[in-house]
This record gives sequence, structure tokens and C-alpha cells, in this order.
Amino acid sequence: MQDNPFSDLQASPAEHFRLCFYGAVLRLIAHLTPSLGSFEEVFKQFPFLGAYSDEIAARGVAGLSVEAAGDWWSRSIETWEETTNVHLPLRALRNAAQMDQAPFELLLCAGLAEEDSRFGDVFEALQAPPGQRRPTFSLLSSLPDGRSRQQEKGRDLRQLVGLGLLQVLNPEAPRSEWALQVPAPLWDALRGGIETPVAPWLSFAPASKSKDLEEVLCSENHRRRFEEVPPALASSSIRTVILRGPQRNGRRTVLRGMAKALSLGSLEVAGLVKADDERWKIIGPLATALHAMPMVALELSPGETVALPSLTAYDGPLGIVLGRHGGVSGPWTEHSVAISVDLPDQADRMTHWAAGAGSHDIQELETVAERYRMTSGNIRRAASIAVSYASLDGRATVVPSDVQQAMRSLNDEILDSFAEYVETGGDWSHLAVPSHTLDELRSLEARCLHREPLRSSVPPVLGSHLNTGVRALLTGPSGTGKSLAARLLAASLRMDLYRINLGTVVNKYIGETEKNLNLILSRAEELPVVLLLDEGDSLLTQRTHVQTANDRYANLETNFLLQRLESFEGIIIVTTNAGDRIDSAFARRMDVVIDFRAPDAAERWTIWNMFLPRNNTVDDRLLSEIAARCSLTGAQI
Repeated sequence: MQDNPFSDLQASPAEHFRLCFYGAVLRLIAHLTPSLGSFEEVFKQFPFLGAYSDEIAARGVAGLSVEAAGDWWSRSIETWEETTNVHLPLRALRNAAQMDQAPFELLLCAGLAEEDSRFGDVFEALQAPPGQRRPTFSLLSSLPDGRSRQQEKGRDLRQLVGLGLLQVLNPEAPRSEWALQVPAPLWDALRGGIETPVAPWLSFAPASKSKDLEEVLCSENHRRRFEEVPPALASSSIRTVILRGPQRNGRRTVLRGMAKALSLGSLEVAGLVKADDERWKIIGPLATALHAMPMVALELSPGETVALPSLTAYDGPLGIVLGRHGGVSGPWTEHSVAISVDLPDQADRMTHWAAGAGSHDIQELETVAERYRMTSGNIRRAASIAVSYASLDGRATVVPSDVQQAMRSLNDEILDSFAEYVETGGDWSHLAVPSHTLDELRSLEARCLHREPLRSSVPPVLGSHLNTGVRALLTGPSGTGKSLAARLLAASLRMDLYRINLGTVVNKYIGETEKNLNLILSRAEELPVVLLLDEGDSLLTQRTHVQTANDRYANLETNFLLQRLESFEGIIIVTTNAGDRIDSAFARRMDVVIDFRAPDAAERWTIWNMFLPRNNTVDDRLLSEIAARCSLTGAQI
């Protein structure tokens, strides 16, 4: 018999799994032999086991009893493991769980039918009730593994279940009748290969598929900060890195780069916001088996906090992706560092546009980068769409109209659920308002055009209180041009205008309106759009004295919107017909408040002339009389 029967095998996850799998087969045969009376009877009743037995025997176990062969096989695997530093999922998981090899033989026995369905026939023959093709707790506890006491194996099985390595298919049954299985993604990882995405909420990327940190397009300040993190994670001076910022802005790319710097893949988890969600159990074992860093992505509302549970069978670092709002708590935050991934500045946006366009040139690239403040991911997507429009016309150059069409497609895709597109066009000459009102609108346009450099252009004491958001309140009677002014502003800025659909935002259930508002505002501030909240008094009403539960929750909605508008970094126009109903706190948080009034006779005459057909035959004296005597709003005219 060889001292090291596996010395000729190249160390790899797949080869290690195969050897351990055969060890589990030996344990099952050792259980079957006394149950069926003889070794020969085992292969007579289950002929397929003969092929496994022959391959095992070829490795030098001939002459040993089946049970002794199983012990010798296990010791030989341990000896072979000591000769390699290659990542072996089963070994890594065993070490992270701080367990010896015996419990993992039970784990592999539970998964035998995952590899070969004929093992289901064996399990069905060994246990009741009929039709149970998964091994039960009782059956696995009775398998020989070199230990005499069944209660030790029962303890190991309970620990494997607690760690998430085994799932109970019928938890309502008595423990002895529990049907056990290895979670399918974990079994694939133990075998040495896994498909991605694993599930709609879970995906894996090996380190080889991730960008190095030096390849990530970002400012030098951000890059230096990012590159400081992996050494700190490796030394365990920090356990968790939290990246905050808008969606589609490279947060995941950066975390994958940090994981790659540690020679780790990335296991991305999305949508798990409850600590008692059973799916958490598999994250730690799967990350260990895949040699990956878990990346938990959360999109939270202001004031919302999620408690992250401990991860079982995992002792590595954790990455957390957060938006600008909300927070996390739990053991993972005790030794953590938080980094904000801000929207790219104009210079970085130019780089992203050029990279997204590939071999195509972009006309007026500097203007495009200056005008469209958006996330890096959205720039890449918009550039790709713009290239498609240029290619349809057979052009190698992307022109501004291609960019505008691309922006429209992207905006519709992201905002369509909560906002509707509003057609824009024209210029300020199409609006008949008093000169002082027009001056205020032009000032609003200038504020929007220069909102990005404004913060650095004022004294620090003021700049610290500013962000890139522009909030304007247009008040006045119905039909006086408020909505038209919003359309003309968007046209002047060459941005799309989207009206918030209050029917989909307002929800009768407590807290849902706030979540919907936060979602639409978060999406809008990541895109170069103007957001229109028409008839805003329905949401911005004055807070009242709390007399009923309805008053309390209405005030909570108002307070939430006050805070969210103050932190909003996009452009939003709020119109109202009842300015006196707007809470005064909203007016204070608005950058611009413009009052619209009903037009006087001269303004009505201008509006009539503006919208009558050019070659009309209306007598000027009649038109002047109508303008003087008929007190109509612009919309009525």
C-alpha cells in the first residue's frame, strides 16, 4: 500500500472534491455491507457502486475492510492536502468552520445524490417513508466514520445545519426524520465550479474577471483612498469597507478591485434587508468556498437602518454598497471604514464619455461632459446608445443629436415607473410674463447652468452648506405659465423634463410614500433631467397640530420631504396654485421662489398675438378690446 496514494494527482478543487466524494461513497458502502449481509450483496443490489469501488481499489485499499479503507482514505487525503497551497473549497470551509474532516464526510454523504441520482435509490431503500430520496438525519447519524458514538455525529449534523451547510427540507418533521440536502450553489462551489449569476439576488465574479484598482477611472484622490483599503483589510485592522454613493457609479467595480487586490473574487448580494432572512446562512459558506469577498448592496431611505447578521463559516473581509442615505448596524460595523464615491467631475466625465464611445469620436465632447452631470455607469450606457444611433446613420462620429436621443432612452428606462416625460421646446420669448418675472427665470437658468462650480466659487462658510441641487418654487393662479416656464427652462438647459406621477408615488400604506419619493428623487439626481412636481401643494402642505393618527403620519411625510429636498442634488421645479398652503419651511429650503400672476391687458394682448396664426385676419382694434375686457389667463387664451 502506498504511503501517499494521491502523490501523482495535480492539486485542484475539482480533484480534491473527487477524492473526498469517494471517501463519502466508502462510508456509505461500509454502512450497507452489514445491513445487506455481505460486500457482494451490496453490488448485487446496487451494481453502479461497483464502478466507484473499482476506482477506489485502484488507489491501494485492497485487502482492507471497507470501514478501515474509509479511515485510511481520509488520512491519505489529509496528507495530500499538506502538500499544496492551492485553494481547496472543502479544506477552506472546514478551517473557517473550525471542524475536523469527519463532519464534512457526512456533508458529502448528504450530497451524494446531487452528483449521481442513483444514490437516491440507495437512500430510499435504507429509510422510511417510501419515496424519500434524500438522506435523513437518522441515516446520516448511523454512517460509520471512525467514531463509535452516534450522538457525536448528531451534534456535527446540527452544527452543519446551523452553519447553513445543510438545509432541512421538512423542518416540521421530528429531527430524526429531517431530510437533509446541501444547498445547490454551495455544492457547485465545493465541486470547483459555479455558474453566475447564482440566483436573482446573488452573483459571483472570480478575481480574474475584475478590474485592478489602477484600471478604475476615478480622480487621483479617490484612487489613493481606494488603494489604502486592501492592505488594511489584509492586516485585519479593518473588517468592513462601506462605499456610499449613487447607483451605477462604480461602487461595485471598486469593491471588486479591492477584493482582487486581496486575490479574492466577489460574491454580490442584493435585496437582503432582514437579519432573519434564511438566505443569509449560505453567504458565509459560499464566500469561503469560492475564495470570495461578500459584497452586500443595499438601497435605503433616509433614517432607515439595516442590522447585518454575522456570517457563519467565514473569517474574511466584507464589502457594503450603500446609497447616500440609510445606514447599517451589527458586528460588521465595529471595525469599518466608509468612503463616498461621488459623481465624476467634468474632467472624469469626459474620460468616461470617450471610453464609452470606443472608436467613435464625440462632437462637442467638452460641452457634453459639462452639461450632463451623471454617474459613470450611466455615462457609459448613454455613450453606447449614442454610438448605436450614429452607426444607424453610417457615421463614425457621435453628434449632439445622438447624445440627446441616447439620454432620452436612458432617462425613460430609469424614470418611467414614477415619472412621465414632458415634451419641451421653444425659448423665453414664448412666455409672456412681467419683465421682473422673466429676469428671475433667467437667473434660475444661470443657477442651473453653473450649479456644479458654484460651491467652490463662494466662501467656505457658505459653500459647506451648498450642494449641486437646484430647487425652485413657482407659485400663482392656474394658467399663468408655471408649467410652461418649467418646459422652457428644460429646453434652455437642453435637458429632458419629467413630471412626477403622484398617482404612483402616493401610497395609503405607512412609509411607502416616503420610499417612493426617495426612489424617484435618487434616480433623478443621478441623471441630467429636470424634475417637475406639479400641484406640489398636495405633498408640501403645512404641518398641523397632531390630533389624530392621520395628522401624525401626514406630518411625518412632510418632514421627510423637507429633509430629502434639502439634500437633493438634481434640479426640481415645484409648482402650486395655492402658495399660502405651502409649509413655510419648504419656501425657506427653495433656492428660488418665483410668483406668477394673472396677465394684465398688455400681457394678454401679447399672448393673443403670440398664439394666433401668423396670417390671421383678426382686426387689431377688436383684439385690443378683447385683451382689455376679457380677463383670461394665458392657458385660457
